[in-house]
Amino acid sequence: MKKKYVPDLSRQMASCEANYLRLIKLMPDMDKCDERFFHVLWHHHRATVELSVEERFAYTTTIKVQQRYDRLEHDESSQSSASDSEQNYSQHAWINMPALIVRIYHDARMAEVICQQRRQLKGCYPYPNKQMHHPDEKAQLNQYLGEWLTQCLAHGHSSDQLAIA
Repeated sequence: MKKKYVPDLSRQMASCEANYLRLIKLMPDMDKCDERFFHVLWHHHRATVELSVEERFAYTTTIKVQQRYDRLEHDESSQSSASDSEQNYSQHAWINMPALIVRIYHDARMAEVICQQRRQLKGCYPYPNKQMHHPDEKAQLNQYLGEWLTQCLAHGHSSDQLAIA
């Protein structure tokens, strides 16, 4: 008989704490800024990650994290002397990913995925189930969020000017 899934709370808390720190690095002015875009480029593709504030309260902030993938095609009509990375590219939407709703707890210094595609997430799911959710779906989405935030920190380019005091 298969063992019942038991969530690893310390691991999930560590993931949420790390996501909080990543988000604070990406949006240090979260209390004033309403959105920020990051572009991660590779070959002729670009992933755009949008962080947009949905609501703000004294101890919590809720943001939506959306991703879009574009295929970039070089515009040969551009006769500028700019380097390859700066030349004109036309953009073709390739795929839009589901949005993640993330609740940021400033007092606890944690950020967790609370919703995906307008669907509230449970801490764990029985398996098998009609919706085919994994038992640790919420933990996987928090890990996925962490991986994307890490990519934005390591390779992302923001068009916004940051005002660091």
